Amino acid sequence: METILNFPELLRMIDERSAAFRAAVASAPSLDVPVPTCPGWTLFDLAQHLGMGRRKAAAIVAAGPADAPPATSAWDDGKGAPRDREALVAWLTDSIEQLASTLHEAGPDRGCWTWWGDSQSPQTSGAVARHQVQEVAVHTYDAQLTLGAPQPLPDDVALDGVEEFQFTCCATDVAWPHEPAVIDYHASEGRSLRVRLDRDGARVTRLHTSAASEDPDPADASAWGTANDLVLAFYGRIPLNSLKLEGDRRIFDQIVAWDPGA
Repeated sequence: METILNFPELLRMIDERSAAFRAAVASAPSLDVPVPTCPGWTLFDLAQHLGMGRRKAAAIVAAGPADAPPATSAWDDGKGAPRDREALVAWLTDSIEQLASTLHEAGPDRGCWTWWGDSQSPQTSGAVARHQVQEVAVHTYDAQLTLGAPQPLPDDVALDGVEEFQFTCCATDVAWPHEPAVIDYHASEGRSLRVRLDRDGARVTRLHTSAASEDPDPADASAWGTANDLVLAFYGRIPLNSLKLEGDRRIFDQIVAWDPGA
């Protein structure tokens, strides 16, 4: 269960999840319905965010290695997403096609700017593709939840997302401001990760579940759940107490509240 999904699989997943998102938009009774998991946003706002975000990601990859993202004019024409439903779905399709074609042309190894420069994920088009899968998948969940029919993330998306989130969004070299701690995350499908938090930051490693009970350095806190539930909890879509939590639960509160960029 330790294999990272390959580049063609990532592109396929972006396309599949995007199609599911567009289907939700197309079937919604109104584009003004509020999104429960994105307070203050309507379904239209969510659709505009998803489309603009994919256009921005395409521009970032197209720009290649850089110290900063490209200017807004490289991906935003200032018009925003169209309000007409049919035009909006077409605009979303074009947004995803821009991202997909740019990633396909770049391949997995092109360097580019990323906001996760100090994480354990590389600054490459392949890492961008991997993160885009999760962004589109979680927002598709948001859209489906808005319509009252949320579907779990596809198994392969969720399982990869457990690791991708920790390596990209959690790992950092910014000093942990609390007492050193170790957190283990266990997906019931067979992927386990360990996060060490100390003055050197947050470092993530894969953990072999079979050896977890014999580890000489036991975790201070652990969370167990399906890969789907872990990813949704990581992104704040479901409460942490939806998972099976063990050990010092204060550490989970601390890591949720921690903003290394502050």
